[in-house]
Amino acid sequence: MNTATKNERSAVETANYEDLCLYIDGEFIRGGGRKEQDILNPATGQPIAKLPHATREDLDRALAAAQRAFESWKKSSPIERAKVLRKVAELSRERAAEIGRNITLDMGKPLAEARGEVIAGSEHCDWHAEECRRIYGRVIPPRLPNVRQFVLREPVGVCAAFTPWNFPYNQAIRKVGAAIGAGCTIVLKGPEDSPSAIVAIARMFHEAGLPPGVLNLVWGVPAEVSDYLIKSPIVRKVTFTGSVPVGKQLAAMAGAHMKRVTMELGGHSPVIVFDDADVERAADMLVAFKFRNAGQVCVSPTRFYIQDKAYDKFVARFIEKTNKLKVGDGLAADTRMGPLAHYRRMPAMVQFIDDAKSRGGRIETGGAQIGEAGNFFAPTVLTNVPDDSMIMTSEPFGPVAPCVPFKDRDEVLRRANWLPYGLSSYVFTTSTKNALEMQNGIEAGIVNINHFGQAIAETPFGGIKDSGIGSEGGTETFDGYLTTKFVTQMD
Repeated sequence: MNTATKNERSAVETANYEDLCLYIDGEFIRGGGRKEQDILNPATGQPIAKLPHATREDLDRALAAAQRAFESWKKSSPIERAKVLRKVAELSRERAAEIGRNITLDMGKPLAEARGEVIAGSEHCDWHAEECRRIYGRVIPPRLPNVRQFVLREPVGVCAAFTPWNFPYNQAIRKVGAAIGAGCTIVLKGPEDSPSAIVAIARMFHEAGLPPGVLNLVWGVPAEVSDYLIKSPIVRKVTFTGSVPVGKQLAAMAGAHMKRVTMELGGHSPVIVFDDADVERAADMLVAFKFRNAGQVCVSPTRFYIQDKAYDKFVARFIEKTNKLKVGDGLAADTRMGPLAHYRRMPAMVQFIDDAKSRGGRIETGGAQIGEAGNFFAPTVLTNVPDDSMIMTSEPFGPVAPCVPFKDRDEVLRRANWLPYGLSSYVFTTSTKNALEMQNGIEAGIVNINHFGQAIAETPFGGIKDSGIGSEGGTETFDGYLTTKFVTQMD
């Protein structure tokens, strides 16, 4: 593509891309001499927009607006909250193509995946609209006839939310829906690298009639904004989705101020394929799921344990299907895997692969950058990789799949559980005994058996061990946003 063509395409993208801004106390804010950062298209490396950063005064205004709005929003009817959430769900479906296109532009994932992310987000709005009408207390039978005692569930207060770049719409809408549905207010700092979906969320809540101050959107240097918000006495709840190291740091900061947290952190998800599984079906499903969003998924399958008798058949099929994946610009109709979102992930992938090779691992396919423009890395399959290699011990967050054999259930459980991660896991078997042993034995917040059934609105999503605290979704979705008050009264 020549320079003129690149410039023409960049101009078209910029003209149709989201108008980026802050959203504070019901007002969309930009300009004013604020610091700005370039937003890059990872498929081209070209800038498509500028994002304004919040000033210290902006952060103070957002906090004050959230505190003021909480005094009335906490008393609002669940029916009112549900009405707003349902309207946002409706708008999400109507605008899925537009929002999805902008996600592809700033994050890189294929357009179909981006649209699907927005549609899934609308389901979370619907779910929270339904469930917020079912935030129940309870009556406790008293020991004396003239005593009444009961439990109330009340909104915790102002929440600070920090959301990731890999699923910018879906991860944010979970937190916003839970906070607003519970009667809380929220200051949201989304991902500066892929901000369009977050601004779209603010616009839809604004149009849906959400009162000013209930939702506030700020941007800035992540460490500076998180430090300021978490230390503010106004904030009573912190929710974060991201890496384990950053999550631990934010949780420690929140703990120093006795603030509750929900942490959905990284994973290193084991895949266990038994001899008795439908091996070809498992391989086909896992290729699509592994390389979804270029492997930049916290629940991506990342450690493939294949039982001895099925190993060769599985690996051959997995490589065959991997080689058929079309890698390219997410806006192209035939693309099945887009670029990595950040250029810095390119050398990180090379480091994982070089470490595996130095320990005897083999590259069966992929293993290198594709082309010179954009952040494209080939879908990669490794074999003969030892358990202590970098790829088997650290979350890769990219399109690299290591496959290793195992002999029996006890061995694979030990190997699957030996890391400090505990987010998701995958098992393929036709044996009820194997299935039972795995669902009881795997140390993870989520166990998928013979399919991928996680992350839907009506089911809880969260990890154990280093992979997090608390759950999002399901009937558990409001637990982190409500306090428990016990009332006892004597006549």
